[in-house]
Amino acid sequence: MKIISFLFTILFLASCQNGKKDYQTVEEQNTIASTFDPLEAKKLMETHCYLCHSPTADENQGRIAPPMVAIKAHYIDKSKFSKEEFIAEMKSFVENPSEEKVHLKGAFKRFGLMPKQTFPDGSIEKIAAFMYDYQIEEPTWFKAHWEGHGNENWTQSGKKLEEVDEVKTYADIGLDYALGTKKVLGKNLMEAIQQKGTMEALTFCNHQAIPLTDSMATHFKATIKRVSDKYRNPNNKANAEELNYIAQFKKELVEKKESKPIALEKGDKIQFYYPIETNTMCLQCHGKQIKPEVQRQILKLYPKDLAIGYDESEVRGIWSITFTKKSNE
Repeated sequence: MKIISFLFTILFLASCQNGKKDYQTVEEQNTIASTFDPLEAKKLMETHCYLCHSPTADENQGRIAPPMVAIKAHYIDKSKFSKEEFIAEMKSFVENPSEEKVHLKGAFKRFGLMPKQTFPDGSIEKIAAFMYDYQIEEPTWFKAHWEGHGNENWTQSGKKLEEVDEVKTYADIGLDYALGTKKVLGKNLMEAIQQKGTMEALTFCNHQAIPLTDSMATHFKATIKRVSDKYRNPNNKANAEELNYIAQFKKELVEKKESKPIALEKGDKIQFYYPIETNTMCLQCHGKQIKPEVQRQILKLYPKDLAIGYDESEVRGIWSITFTKKSNE
Protein backbone atom coordinates (compact mmCIF):
# COMPACT_ATOMS: atom_id res chain seq x y z
CA MET A 1 0.00 0.00 0.00
CA LYS A 2 1.50 3.30 -1.03
CA ILE A 3 1.40 5.80 1.78
CA ILE A 4 4.59 7.82 1.51
CA SER A 5 4.18 11.50 0.82
CA PHE A 6 5.23 13.37 -2.25
CA LEU A 7 5.02 16.97 -3.44
CA PHE A 8 4.51 18.89 -0.20
CA THR A 9 4.72 17.23 3.18
CA ILE A 10 2.68 20.14 4.30
CA LEU A 11 -1.01 20.58 3.62
CA PHE A 12 -3.56 23.28 4.28
CA LEU A 13 -7.01 21.88 5.10
CA ALA A 14 -9.82 24.40 4.99
CA SER A 15 -12.39 24.19 7.78
CA CYS A 16 -15.31 26.25 8.95
CA GLN A 17 -15.16 27.34 12.56
CA ASN A 18 -17.67 29.42 14.49
CA GLY A 19 -19.30 30.61 11.27
CA LYS A 20 -16.10 32.27 10.08
CA LYS A 21 -15.11 32.33 6.40
CA ASP A 22 -13.09 29.19 5.58
CA TYR A 23 -11.60 30.35 2.28
CA GLN A 24 -9.49 33.13 0.80
CA THR A 25 -10.46 35.32 -2.09
CA VAL A 26 -8.16 35.57 -5.11
CA GLU A 27 -7.33 39.11 -4.01
CA GLU A 28 -6.28 37.89 -0.56
CA GLN A 29 -4.13 35.15 -2.06
CA ASN A 30 -2.45 37.60 -4.41
CA THR A 31 -1.77 40.00 -1.53
CA ILE A 32 -0.02 37.27 0.46
CA ALA A 33 2.01 36.24 -2.58
CA SER A 34 3.11 39.80 -3.37
CA THR A 35 4.01 40.90 0.16
CA PHE A 36 5.72 37.80 1.55
CA ASP A 37 9.12 37.94 3.24
CA PRO A 38 11.39 35.62 1.21
CA LEU A 39 13.50 34.73 4.24
CA GLU A 40 10.36 33.76 6.17
CA ALA A 41 9.06 31.73 3.21
CA LYS A 42 12.41 29.97 2.83
CA LYS A 43 12.34 29.07 6.52
CA LEU A 44 8.78 27.74 6.20
CA MET A 45 9.86 25.50 3.33
CA GLU A 46 12.91 24.23 5.20
CA THR A 47 10.93 23.59 8.38
CA HIS A 48 7.89 21.90 6.90
CA CYS A 49 9.00 20.42 3.56
CA TYR A 50 12.56 19.23 3.83
CA LEU A 51 11.93 16.20 6.03
CA CYS A 52 10.70 14.35 2.95
CA HIS A 53 11.78 16.67 0.15
CA SER A 54 15.38 17.19 1.22
CA PRO A 55 17.68 18.74 -1.42
CA THR A 56 20.68 16.94 0.07
CA ALA A 57 19.39 13.36 0.45
CA ASP A 58 20.89 10.87 -1.99
CA GLU A 59 18.81 10.19 -5.10
CA ASN A 60 18.75 6.43 -4.58
CA GLN A 61 19.07 6.03 -0.82
CA GLY A 62 16.99 7.50 1.96
CA ARG A 63 14.99 9.99 -0.13
CA ILE A 64 11.26 9.49 0.40
CA ALA A 65 9.87 12.18 -1.91
CA PRO A 66 11.10 14.29 -4.85
CA PRO A 67 13.15 17.39 -3.98
CA MET A 68 11.25 20.67 -4.05
CA VAL A 69 13.16 21.79 -7.14
CA ALA A 70 11.58 18.89 -9.05
CA ILE A 71 8.15 20.38 -8.33
CA LYS A 72 9.38 23.75 -9.53
CA ALA A 73 10.90 22.24 -12.68
CA HIS A 74 7.66 20.43 -13.60
CA TYR A 75 5.22 23.22 -12.80
CA ILE A 76 7.15 26.39 -13.61
CA ASP A 77 10.17 25.74 -15.80
CA LYS A 78 8.47 23.10 -17.98
CA SER A 79 4.75 23.82 -17.82
CA LYS A 80 5.30 27.59 -17.88
CA PHE A 81 2.63 28.38 -15.31
CA SER A 82 2.38 32.03 -14.38
CA LYS A 83 2.93 32.92 -10.73
CA GLU A 84 -0.80 33.16 -10.09
CA GLU A 85 -1.43 29.86 -11.86
CA PHE A 86 1.35 28.11 -9.94
CA ILE A 87 0.05 29.28 -6.58
CA ALA A 88 -3.48 28.25 -7.57
CA GLU A 89 -2.24 24.80 -8.64
CA MET A 90 -0.43 24.33 -5.34
CA LYS A 91 -3.42 25.40 -3.27
CA SER A 92 -5.77 23.22 -5.28
CA PHE A 93 -3.59 20.18 -4.80
CA VAL A 94 -2.82 20.60 -1.12
CA GLU A 95 -6.42 21.37 -0.22
CA ASN A 96 -7.61 18.21 -1.95
CA PRO A 97 -4.73 15.97 -3.12
CA SER A 98 -5.72 13.46 -5.75
CA GLU A 99 -4.10 11.38 -8.46
CA GLU A 100 -5.94 13.37 -11.12
CA LYS A 101 -4.07 16.53 -10.11
CA VAL A 102 -0.63 14.95 -10.08
CA HIS A 103 1.97 16.43 -12.46
CA LEU A 104 4.92 14.36 -11.27
CA LYS A 105 3.74 10.97 -12.52
CA GLY A 106 7.05 9.23 -11.90
CA ALA A 107 7.18 10.51 -8.33
CA PHE A 108 3.61 9.40 -7.73
CA LYS A 109 4.42 5.91 -8.99
CA ARG A 110 7.46 5.71 -6.74
CA PHE A 111 6.27 7.44 -3.56
CA GLY A 112 2.46 7.41 -3.68
CA LEU A 113 0.09 10.21 -2.67
CA MET A 114 1.10 12.48 0.17
CA PRO A 115 -0.57 12.33 3.59
CA LYS A 116 -2.79 15.15 4.79
CA GLN A 117 -1.60 17.71 7.31
CA THR A 118 -2.77 21.11 8.47
CA PHE A 119 -0.68 24.17 7.69
CA PRO A 120 -1.17 27.75 8.95
CA ASP A 121 -3.13 30.26 6.90
CA GLY A 122 -1.17 31.86 4.08
CA SER A 123 1.88 29.63 4.36
CA ILE A 124 1.27 27.63 1.20
CA GLU A 125 0.99 30.86 -0.77
CA LYS A 126 4.24 32.16 0.71
CA ILE A 127 6.15 28.99 -0.08
CA ALA A 128 4.76 28.81 -3.61
CA ALA A 129 5.53 32.48 -4.25
CA PHE A 130 9.07 31.99 -2.97
CA MET A 131 9.58 28.98 -5.22
CA TYR A 132 8.37 30.99 -8.19
CA ASP A 133 10.39 34.16 -7.55
CA TYR A 134 13.63 32.68 -6.23
CA GLN A 135 16.05 29.88 -6.99
CA ILE A 136 15.87 27.14 -4.37
CA GLU A 137 18.48 24.61 -3.32
CA GLU A 138 18.82 21.72 -5.74
CA PRO A 139 20.58 18.35 -5.36
CA THR A 140 23.90 18.00 -7.14
CA TRP A 141 22.44 15.26 -9.35
CA PHE A 142 19.22 17.02 -10.34
CA LYS A 143 20.38 19.03 -13.38
CA ALA A 144 21.80 15.93 -15.11
CA HIS A 145 18.71 13.93 -14.10
CA TRP A 146 16.32 16.53 -15.47
CA GLU A 147 18.24 17.09 -18.70
CA GLY A 148 18.36 13.31 -19.15
CA HIS A 149 14.57 13.40 -19.42
CA GLY A 150 14.64 15.64 -22.48
CA ASN A 151 14.97 19.05 -20.84
CA GLU A 152 18.15 20.23 -22.53
CA ASN A 153 20.23 23.14 -21.20
CA TRP A 154 18.00 23.53 -18.15
CA THR A 155 18.67 26.40 -15.78
CA GLN A 156 16.47 26.97 -12.76
CA SER A 157 14.34 30.09 -13.08
CA GLY A 158 14.16 32.86 -10.49
CA LYS A 159 16.56 35.23 -8.83
CA LYS A 160 19.09 34.31 -6.19
CA LEU A 161 18.19 35.12 -2.62
CA GLU A 162 20.78 37.39 -1.07
CA GLU A 163 22.61 35.49 1.62
CA VAL A 164 22.67 37.02 5.08
CA ASP A 165 24.64 36.08 8.15
CA GLU A 166 22.01 34.55 10.37
CA VAL A 167 22.41 34.78 14.12
CA LYS A 168 20.59 31.77 15.48
CA THR A 169 18.43 32.15 18.54
CA TYR A 170 18.03 29.42 21.13
CA ALA A 171 14.67 28.66 19.52
CA ASP A 172 16.41 28.21 16.15
CA ILE A 173 18.95 25.86 17.71
CA GLY A 174 16.26 23.79 19.40
CA LEU A 175 14.32 23.57 16.16
CA ASP A 176 17.44 22.37 14.34
CA TYR A 177 17.79 19.61 16.93
CA ALA A 178 14.11 18.63 16.67
CA LEU A 179 14.00 18.60 12.87
CA GLY A 180 17.35 16.82 12.63
CA THR A 181 16.09 14.06 14.90
CA LYS A 182 12.72 13.96 13.14
CA LYS A 183 14.50 13.51 9.82
CA VAL A 184 16.46 10.50 11.08
CA LEU A 185 13.43 8.88 12.71
CA GLY A 186 11.17 9.63 9.75
CA LYS A 187 13.62 8.27 7.20
CA ASN A 188 14.06 4.99 9.06
CA LEU A 189 10.36 4.62 9.84
CA MET A 190 9.28 5.21 6.26
CA GLU A 191 11.89 2.82 4.94
CA ALA A 192 10.57 0.17 7.35
CA ILE A 193 7.01 0.74 6.11
CA GLN A 194 8.06 0.70 2.46
CA GLN A 195 9.95 -2.57 2.88
CA LYS A 196 7.70 -4.56 5.21
CA GLY A 197 4.57 -2.58 6.04
CA THR A 198 2.88 -1.28 9.17
CA MET A 199 3.82 -4.22 11.41
CA GLU A 200 7.48 -3.54 10.74
CA ALA A 201 6.91 0.10 11.70
CA LEU A 202 5.73 -1.07 15.12
CA THR A 203 8.87 -3.15 15.52
CA PHE A 204 10.98 -0.18 14.52
CA CYS A 205 9.30 2.12 17.03
CA ASN A 206 9.57 -0.45 19.79
CA HIS A 207 13.24 -1.31 19.27
CA GLN A 208 14.89 1.59 17.47
CA ALA A 209 13.07 4.89 18.06
CA ILE A 210 14.52 5.62 21.50
CA PRO A 211 18.08 4.45 20.66
CA LEU A 212 18.06 6.58 17.50
CA THR A 213 16.75 9.56 19.46
CA ASP A 214 19.46 9.04 22.07
CA SER A 215 22.12 8.88 19.35
CA MET A 216 20.94 12.22 17.99
CA ALA A 217 20.94 13.63 21.51
CA THR A 218 24.57 12.57 21.84
CA HIS A 219 25.34 14.13 18.46
CA PHE A 220 23.76 17.45 19.46
CA LYS A 221 24.95 17.27 23.08
CA ALA A 222 21.40 17.69 24.31
CA THR A 223 18.61 15.77 26.01
CA ILE A 224 15.94 14.97 23.43
CA LYS A 225 12.52 13.53 24.25
CA ARG A 226 9.18 13.11 22.49
CA VAL A 227 6.45 13.37 25.12
CA SER A 228 2.66 13.22 25.02
CA ASP A 229 -0.51 13.53 27.07
CA LYS A 230 -1.62 10.29 25.35
CA TYR A 231 1.57 8.29 25.45
CA ARG A 232 2.26 4.83 24.08
CA ASN A 233 5.53 4.23 25.89
CA PRO A 234 5.34 5.25 29.59
CA ASN A 235 8.79 6.79 29.19
CA ASN A 236 7.14 9.41 26.98
CA LYS A 237 4.65 10.65 29.56
CA ALA A 238 4.54 14.47 29.65
CA ASN A 239 5.14 16.33 32.91
CA ALA A 240 3.02 19.26 34.13
CA GLU A 241 4.90 21.96 32.20
CA GLU A 242 4.94 19.88 29.05
CA LEU A 243 1.20 19.28 29.33
CA ASN A 244 0.62 23.05 29.42
CA TYR A 245 2.53 23.54 26.18
CA ILE A 246 0.80 20.58 24.54
CA ALA A 247 -2.51 22.32 25.31
CA GLN A 248 -1.16 25.59 23.89
CA PHE A 249 -0.01 23.98 20.65
CA LYS A 250 -3.35 22.18 20.27
CA LYS A 251 -5.18 25.49 20.57
CA GLU A 252 -2.93 27.12 17.98
CA LEU A 253 -3.44 24.26 15.54
CA VAL A 254 -7.23 24.47 15.84
CA GLU A 255 -6.99 28.22 15.19
CA LYS A 256 -4.63 27.58 12.22
CA LYS A 257 -1.91 29.72 13.74
CA GLU A 258 1.79 29.15 13.13
CA SER A 259 3.23 27.39 16.18
CA LYS A 260 6.49 29.05 17.08
CA PRO A 261 9.30 27.11 18.76
CA ILE A 262 9.46 27.86 22.48
CA ALA A 263 12.82 28.28 24.22
CA LEU A 264 12.81 28.92 27.96
CA GLU A 265 15.98 30.04 29.72
CA LYS A 266 16.50 28.15 32.99
CA GLY A 267 19.85 29.04 34.49
CA ASP A 268 22.55 27.79 32.16
CA LYS A 269 20.04 25.54 30.37
CA ILE A 270 17.52 26.04 27.59
CA GLN A 271 14.24 24.11 27.64
CA PHE A 272 12.78 23.83 24.15
CA TYR A 273 9.28 22.77 23.02
CA TYR A 274 7.77 22.21 19.57
CA PRO A 275 4.65 20.28 18.47
CA ILE A 276 4.48 16.84 16.84
CA GLU A 277 1.49 16.62 14.48
CA THR A 278 -0.28 13.66 12.91
CA ASN A 279 -0.70 12.94 9.22
CA THR A 280 -2.39 10.16 7.26
CA MET A 281 0.53 7.80 7.72
CA CYS A 282 0.43 8.20 11.51
CA LEU A 283 -3.17 7.04 11.63
CA GLN A 284 -2.23 3.47 10.70
CA CYS A 285 -1.01 3.03 14.27
CA HIS A 286 -2.51 6.05 16.05
CA GLY A 287 -5.88 6.60 14.37
CA LYS A 288 -9.47 5.65 15.13
CA GLN A 289 -9.66 2.72 12.71
CA ILE A 290 -6.60 0.54 13.19
CA LYS A 291 -6.40 -2.86 11.56
CA PRO A 292 -7.13 -5.65 14.07
CA GLU A 293 -3.76 -7.36 13.60
CA VAL A 294 -1.99 -4.03 14.13
CA GLN A 295 -4.08 -3.29 17.22
CA ARG A 296 -3.22 -6.68 18.69
CA GLN A 297 0.48 -6.10 18.14
CA ILE A 298 0.28 -2.63 19.70
CA LEU A 299 -1.33 -4.04 22.85
CA LYS A 300 1.23 -6.82 22.94
CA LEU A 301 4.09 -4.32 22.87
CA TYR A 302 2.35 -1.58 24.89
CA PRO A 303 -0.34 -3.06 27.20
CA LYS A 304 -1.26 0.38 28.59
CA ASP A 305 -1.27 2.22 25.27
CA LEU A 306 -3.10 5.55 25.15
CA ALA A 307 -1.83 6.86 21.81
CA ILE A 308 -4.85 6.08 19.60
CA GLY A 309 -8.00 7.85 18.46
CA TYR A 310 -6.31 10.63 16.51
CA ASP A 311 -7.49 12.29 13.31
CA GLU A 312 -5.27 13.92 10.73
CA SER A 313 -3.57 17.15 11.72
CA GLU A 314 -3.76 16.89 15.50
CA VAL A 315 -1.04 17.51 18.07
CA ARG A 316 0.07 14.07 19.22
CA GLY A 317 2.80 15.36 21.51
CA ILE A 318 5.79 17.68 21.59
CA TRP A 319 9.54 17.72 21.30
CA SER A 320 11.02 18.40 24.73
CA ILE A 321 14.71 19.23 24.34
CA THR A 322 17.19 20.49 26.92
CA PHE A 323 20.60 21.90 26.03
CA THR A 324 23.12 24.25 27.58
CA LYS A 325 23.51 27.87 26.58
CA LYS A 326 27.05 27.05 25.48
CA SER A 327 25.43 25.50 22.39
CA ASN A 328 24.84 29.03 21.11
CA GLU A 329 28.48 30.05 21.21
